Amino acid sequence: MRTAPTVTAALLVLAALALVSGVAAAQAYPSRPIRMIVPWPPGGGTDGTGRILAQALTEELGTQVIVDNRGGASGRIGTELGARAAPDGYTLVMGTVAPNAILPASGAKLAYDTVRDFAPIGLVATSDYVLVVHPSLPVKSVTDLIALAKSRPGQVNFASAGNGSMAQLAAELFKLLARVDMVHVPYKGGGPAVTATVAGEVSVYFGSGPGVVPFTSTGRLRALATSGKKRSKTFPGLPTVAETLPGHEAVQWFALLAPAGTPKNVISKLHAATAKVVGTPKVAQQLAAVGSDPDVSTPEELARHIQAELAKWRKVVKASKLSFD
Repeated sequence: MRTAPTVTAALLVLAALALVSGVAAAQAYPSRPIRMIVPWPPGGGTDGTGRILAQALTEELGTQVIVDNRGGASGRIGTELGARAAPDGYTLVMGTVAPNAILPASGAKLAYDTVRDFAPIGLVATSDYVLVVHPSLPVKSVTDLIALAKSRPGQVNFASAGNGSMAQLAAELFKLLARVDMVHVPYKGGGPAVTATVAGEVSVYFGSGPGVVPFTSTGRLRALATSGKKRSKTFPGLPTVAETLPGHEAVQWFALLAPAGTPKNVISKLHAATAKVVGTPKVAQQLAAVGSDPDVSTPEELARHIQAELAKWRKVVKASKLSFD
């Protein structure tokens, strides 16, 4: 007659022990190294930002945060890997606009859902692009470039870091707003794209600051404008494209994400650590060296930001009739 109560009591004890164990584990987090997936190859802006953050978090959290570069397919390979990881706080993803907004907005066949499969931790930094042209192109301003492209429909080409890259979408938005016809020439990454522009294979490119400055400073490329809503702190002398084409804003962003289902207290701890280190002068200087500006947000603000970016780029992709499958 006492069997049922005895079993019930035993189950309650086990449940209590599991709860205590779970709380203790969460309080001890992190107790082993954390992997940060950067879904781009080594050497680019995302990699640089990710490594700066990983080193700062290593010092702040007291455990090693290891960058794991998983580049390919405009960021979708590494992002998919992160979406499938265990939601225990030991795998994080450096999210960027291409795999987390542009590709999902395009309707591309992805093995992840950028909203459903990730828990936002917070925005880390943003980076404007620089509109550059080969010096042989007879233009010195955005107005000049628009006039030239209008006079030569289908004859002015622009480089990008690949189909679905931010560099492409910045140019596609430019085309839409300026009502010009320019030809897209995709390359396998920002390095090859800027090299091709310097060589004169293509005429126009929206590139990262660190990628183009060595060439603008020596006259091998001509900088016309930056792609943010307001003038860049890194390039204060350059106007924005938006000063000529209102509504043009194409900014790279870097955000820390975790697999959906990661415990909220782990998300909170990671957000607090990220906000603290990104707010230091040391990290701000390091980010500036790779062309990024600190831009911290809460998890809730990041979630809203991603939704807004999805809506924005969905309109551009549809209007430009783009497909990235």
